[in-house]
Amino acid sequence: MIHLVARRIRPDHRDRVVDWLRQVDGPRRLEALESLAAEGVEHEAAMIVDTSDGPIIVYAMQTDDLARSRVVADESARSVDAEHRAVMRDADDGPARAEIVLDLRPEEPGATR
Repeated sequence: MIHLVARRIRPDHRDRVVDWLRQVDGPRRLEALESLAAEGVEHEAAMIVDTSDGPIIVYAMQTDDLARSRVVADESARSVDAEHRAVMRDADDGPARAEIVLDLRPEEPGATR
């Protein structure tokens, strides 16, 4: 299942977040992929949307157990995870107003919405 999260970023931390995520997707990619595997995350993507009220980061994660993924990430001793927590904690400026207006996927047999 795909999970979306939108958070506001402090404008003075935007460049730091971008630089960090480029490191994660570049020279630290193997470490990050090991973390994703441990978290049970199949795919993760992030984008920054610049708005008149400041930047917003939108994360998309594909995992069957988001709660477990978050616990594993929060408790991880990997340096890439510790650095990620620190960068994102410092940059976090609260939740962004967002509404999911489309969520299409084939339903499993017998599943109800």
